[in-house]
Amino acid sequence: METVINTVLSEMQPILEPHQLKVLTAALKRAFEPRQPTGDQDLLPLFLAAKEVEGCSPKTLAYYEMTLRHMDDVLGKSYGQITSDDLRQYLNDYEATRHTSKVTIDNIRRIMSSFFSWLEDEDYIVKSPVRRIHRVKTAQVAKEVLTDEDLEALRGACKDKRDLAVVDLLASTGMRIGELVRLNRSDVNMQERECLVTGKGNKQRPVYFDARAKLHLTEYLQNRADNGPALFVTLGSTGKRVTVGAIELRLRELGKAAGVNRVHPHKFRRTLATHAIDKGMPIEQVQKLLGHAKIDTTMHYAMVNQNNVKASHRRYLE
Repeated sequence: METVINTVLSEMQPILEPHQLKVLTAALKRAFEPRQPTGDQDLLPLFLAAKEVEGCSPKTLAYYEMTLRHMDDVLGKSYGQITSDDLRQYLNDYEATRHTSKVTIDNIRRIMSSFFSWLEDEDYIVKSPVRRIHRVKTAQVAKEVLTDEDLEALRGACKDKRDLAVVDLLASTGMRIGELVRLNRSDVNMQERECLVTGKGNKQRPVYFDARAKLHLTEYLQNRADNGPALFVTLGSTGKRVTVGAIELRLRELGKAAGVNRVHPHKFRRTLATHAIDKGMPIEQVQKLLGHAKIDTTMHYAMVNQNNVKASHRRYLE
């Protein structure tokens, strides 16, 4: 193969500039001499390590590993031999046998795309077979948000100062549940009504809360018997940080008590995004507030009120 590469370079030398020859040399080596590791079993751990360095959470890494290992087991081929047709058939069979949604299938496709693109970038394969597999079209379903009446009912159902502070902080900041439970007292600036959260990829950003959240958060902290660093602790504990699961369970219980359907942490986040856009906040600012890397993600979370669309049509187009 070295002879073939040298022959091509010799023939192209008279018509290419030195820097162009350098690029061509690198391209030919990648094409004809992909790295051959000891085995495919070594590549998945390397990929997961790379994603961890990029800031992926343990939960995301576990989902990546489970998805890719299942693909390995079903296809039974080395990564260099897997074709686009193999992956299309795998996705079709997965959807048919498990009766999954299009959203799930597209999530699997995105994970495979990330993995095979990494293999290509690292010269373990020549070309990613996912390049020819396009995004799976999914139905755009309008998801529920919390109304003002829902929020008041949830506040009324709170029997503990901690729960009231949690509801108000989620409602006014739109932070993720993982960001909420990681907060420390030192992250909160009561004077400025803001706190510094650590989001995906360990990226920090400020979020802002309203006067009501400040009042209830202050009352909760003043009634705490411990001096632990965590902003929110388990009920009746001596400072043990509350978990994501405990908050999710508590919100479901509050929802049942208040007569509000399907109360979960992410619903507060979607509600904030929707209300912000409905009230005229620029989408770029909503993106910053929610900590989204891409503005498309912000638009996915925010369901714009149709009445506002109608009013804007009359204002700008009639």
